[in-house]
Amino acid sequence: MAIALILHRVADYDAWRKVYDSVADMQKDGGVTKESVHRMADDPDNVLVIHEFESVAAAKAFFARANLKDAMQRGGVQGEPRIELFE
Repeated sequence: MAIALILHRVADYDAWRKVYDSVADMQKDGGVTKESVHRMADDPDNVLVIHEFESVAAAKAFFARANLKDAMQRGGVQGEPRIELFE
């Protein structure tokens, strides 16, 4: 099992969340087995996403997908997300 922690700032959480929820099928097809979303207590546009995968290789393949990068842009992700992988 692998866990991915994704930390990024978004322009508007509500707009980002609509896009995030709309790509649930892409997450499933990309190997995400479990997910959760958290907002920083004092900065609600600073978002932590936790995804679980069967393997680090599956996680790396998911984060390399062009359609994921497109969804992040549509959701208003600002700058490069910080992605940390754990086994």
